Amino acid sequence: MNVLLFGAAGFIGTNLALKLKEDPQVHLTLVDVNKAYFMPELFGENVTLVESSMDAETDFARLFAGQDVVYHLVSTTVPTTSNQQIANELTANVVMTAKLLDGCVESGVKKVVFISSGGTVYGKETACPLAENTPTNPISAYGVQKVTIEKLLYLYRYMHGLDYRVIRLANPYGPYQRPNGILGAVTTFTYKALRGEEISVFGDGSVVRDFIYIDDAVRAILAIAGRDTLHRTYNLGCGYGTSIRQVLRAIESALELKLNIAWLPGRPVDVPVNYLDISRYEAEFGPLNPLPLEAGILKTATFMQDAKMI
Repeated sequence: MNVLLFGAAGFIGTNLALKLKEDPQVHLTLVDVNKAYFMPELFGENVTLVESSMDAETDFARLFAGQDVVYHLVSTTVPTTSNQQIANELTANVVMTAKLLDGCVESGVKKVVFISSGGTVYGKETACPLAENTPTNPISAYGVQKVTIEKLLYLYRYMHGLDYRVIRLANPYGPYQRPNGILGAVTTFTYKALRGEEISVFGDGSVVRDFIYIDDAVRAILAIAGRDTLHRTYNLGCGYGTSIRQVLRAIESALELKLNIAWLPGRPVDVPVNYLDISRYEAEFGPLNPLPLEAGILKTATFMQDAKMI
């Protein structure tokens, strides 16, 4: 099977690629804007690294020729900044994806797997846990573009028979996530705790999110992508909520460190409570049994120390 990861050098792409390359029946093509972004661990006999633009000008039909499955992992912004340039956000992501899907149809791709956002597509809905049939009313342009891409996938299946899976992923954390970026509270807080640096927290720490260790997320993504399924859209998270204050306490407990926390004003783009109903996934694939948060923090810390990031 020929599998292509579009946006493969990022956090999710790297972890997916590491797992996929273990299968000798898979020939893996990894695409990103610069080959230098790929970790050495991704090199292998069944892996091809491709340097390519990742925008509406990309020659997708050429790029996807001979591929069976394409994973769409690209987004140009993050939720906290997407409302600053809404027109650019939609052009860069939605228009690009329409061109990507045209390329899939032209080159005969059998299936597209799109990593959507369980944390932003539902908006300020308070009836948690959030099921897949919850109305989608995002309060960030990031969430709007994710929902719009989901609708494009439905349209391309209707028009062209292009199969797809949408995975509404919660908040993954763990190895290969940038510890000094603006995504990934668990990874960032763990990194700063190990370095003895100040941890900035927006609001009073009552914001609730669904945090999932990356290995659990990858296992579930591959299960959904790997066979005919009962549905085309799945929530993916732990299935329960954890507040930022609970995350901070878990880090203190797991690492046996006292944290230096700076409390900052809250942000209007932050949904107060968000965690996912994963019963659709578990009914079809069995219990997810996600790694407990403290254990995930320890694994993340060990990776950072072994990689000499600290």
